[in-house]
Amino acid sequence: MGRQPEVLWAQRSDKIYLTVSLPDARDVFAESKPHGAFRFSAVGAQDEHFDFSLELYDAVVPEASKINIGMRNIICSIKKEKKGWWKRLLKSEEKPAPFIKVDWNKWCDEDEEESDICN
Repeated sequence: MGRQPEVLWAQRSDKIYLTVSLPDARDVFAESKPHGAFRFSAVGAQDEHFDFSLELYDAVVPEASKINIGMRNIICSIKKEKKGWWKRLLKSEEKPAPFIKVDWNKWCDEDEEESDICN
């Protein structure tokens, strides 16, 4: 079992953004399943293994999801099956794990999405 990296999340009506803070990551694996399961693993700069699994709030479209591996972080853009705003990131109503935080830099409210504020 590996460690959990910090994960920042934000949403739009059509997608979820998960930003995994992991500089110089290699062997990156990110996978989403239609029912909302998401799995991530990678090896960090000091050969540490990082991994986590999430049960997302609702169904997603894995084949329309994207991953962008950068020098400092990995950004996963996960397409929602149904357009709309989720009440929370995870299916469980319990408080999310401490390594999951809101990405206020990417966050967009429902009423702001139609304007240019979120683009």
